[in-house]
Amino acid sequence: MLVGFIIFYLLGTLAIGYWASRRVKSTQDFVIAGRKLPLGVAASALFATWFGSETIMGASSEFVSGGVLGVIEDPFGAALCLILVGAFVARPLYKLNILTFNDYFRMRYDRRTEVISAVFTVPSYFGWIAAQLIALAIILQLLLGVPLWAGILICMLVVLFYTYIGGMWAVSVTDFVQTIIIVLGLSVLFFSITDQAGGLGNVIQNTPEDFFNILPASDLHSMVHYFAAWITIGLGSIPQQDIFQRVMAAKSEKVSVQSAYLAGIMYLTIGFLPLMIGLAGSQIYPEVLAEKDPQMALPQLVLHHAGFPLQILFFGALLSAILSTTSGAMLAPATVIGENLVRPQFKNLSDKQILQIMRWCVLGVALCSAGIAFASSNIYELVGQSASLSLVSLFVPLAAGLYWKRANRHGSFWAIVLGGFVWLVCEIVGTSLPSLVYGLMASITAMIAGSLLTTPKMNMDEGK
Repeated sequence: MLVGFIIFYLLGTLAIGYWASRRVKSTQDFVIAGRKLPLGVAASALFATWFGSETIMGASSEFVSGGVLGVIEDPFGAALCLILVGAFVARPLYKLNILTFNDYFRMRYDRRTEVISAVFTVPSYFGWIAAQLIALAIILQLLLGVPLWAGILICMLVVLFYTYIGGMWAVSVTDFVQTIIIVLGLSVLFFSITDQAGGLGNVIQNTPEDFFNILPASDLHSMVHYFAAWITIGLGSIPQQDIFQRVMAAKSEKVSVQSAYLAGIMYLTIGFLPLMIGLAGSQIYPEVLAEKDPQMALPQLVLHHAGFPLQILFFGALLSAILSTTSGAMLAPATVIGENLVRPQFKNLSDKQILQIMRWCVLGVALCSAGIAFASSNIYELVGQSASLSLVSLFVPLAAGLYWKRANRHGSFWAIVLGGFVWLVCEIVGTSLPSLVYGLMASITAMIAGSLLTTPKMNMDEGK
């Protein structure tokens, strides 16, 4: 029965995606849903940006083993990112009526910055998508005995189909439906599991004394790691194309800002449900902690210790979270490739031709991500690495471009290149402190030095 439900759910998702695809008439429809999304749909799409396997499976296992300090990156950092987008980014960028962050870099800086930022943007998504493919493959392996490689291919094909044909319209509509399922499924399971554990108060009482501490130890090493956890997604995901597309898809500037705030609140509150479900479950059924792969603990808990209705709700929520995250993540780099790398090289391409190129790019992104999924299996680490690249390369040029008049094309270029280079070297060599800290400092230094030591005359028209 559960297997039949999963098959039915996947087919239903494809049907919704196909229905939404009928609205796609142009690249603007494909990329930002024609800028027509109402508040509820826009907020659901933003909430679903990262609420996937890393929150339900990855973060829940980290929470059980490390407490609150183990999950600062997600969901706390992710919620922070959405709120910061609403406060500082959504309004000024919505007014520009552009399709990508990289369009902004061209307008604010120059064509060279647009290209180099696009080159850094595209690969930052592969790990993120791979994490979602692995998660669904784990579910199919658990329920159907499907080999991991086959599960990865199945997930890729399902998401690829409705993203390819429907773009942001398909992503947004399915996100709205999937958000409802996520909230319903996790809420019912939360109340059921905590009730079995003697209530939420009893669950909290049975945790170690410092389990819910949100502040780190006072030594420098702990504080730097703590800071890095907050900014990995909290700042690193601000300049990512998937969140930009969802912000730009809102029907007005006001809705754009409001949807980011609402999504941040949703992410923090709903994001705590799987954490507490995992914690309560580990107290009732400690054998789930004996799993060789801790990411399997929550699905195993539900499969073996919950009734059939709860299994349907949980796996429906899990599938919804994974599919909604994956679809937007596939669309984002494909958009950047088509809009910022291909379109400028072929001036005579029609909008219809660009639309087809973007669809082919979705296919290419899916295949590359599947390749990474075959080579790695840790969901939480893949997500963190993905956000780190955009933090060290793209965050500083974006923030400086919006809020520092002296920022110019020289500073932006070197901020992207040196930030990414230093981070990569530190990742290869290995450092006691997080590599992203060194990369971010290099990016900030390069932006300041490059801008101050060269001509200050850089405005919105330079580089056109």
